[in-house]
Amino acid sequence: MIGTLYIVSAPSGAGKTSLVKALLERVEGISVSVSHTTRAPRPGERDGQDYHFIDRERFEALVAAGEFLEHAQVFGNFYGTARATLVEQLQAGEDVILEIDWQGARQVHAAFPEAVKVFILPPSREALYRRLRARGQDSEAVIARRMAEAVS
Repeated sequence: MIGTLYIVSAPSGAGKTSLVKALLERVEGISVSVSHTTRAPRPGERDGQDYHFIDRERFEALVAAGEFLEHAQVFGNFYGTARATLVEQLQAGEDVILEIDWQGARQVHAAFPEAVKVFILPPSREALYRRLRARGQDSEAVIARRMAEAVS
């Protein structure tokens, strides 16, 4: 039996991580794919659980080797989903959530058109701006870039 792939995508700060965490607390038998990234861990994040944190050189080597199902540069950092790991999970009958940027979602959809696609919108631009500020992780310049990307 093949598992179901769910693609969950949203602008930064729209709440996809919070919604996915709430889903995982309520639904058994579903997991979240752990992506690779070149960005630094945020407070509380753990390597191998939240992301596989790797340097840019290693990321580029994985891209060159064709190891990623999807990869994208998002706000100066690279993100990617390991193809072999995801396929292995699905072939084992696991239901898997990919919590990814719209660029990656488009790439995965091309490879897995049968995947269930969920795009999360914030209630308003103002709410999105407040959420980004409340996270306390980004400068005003980064928040402005994230807001511009979210509305484009």
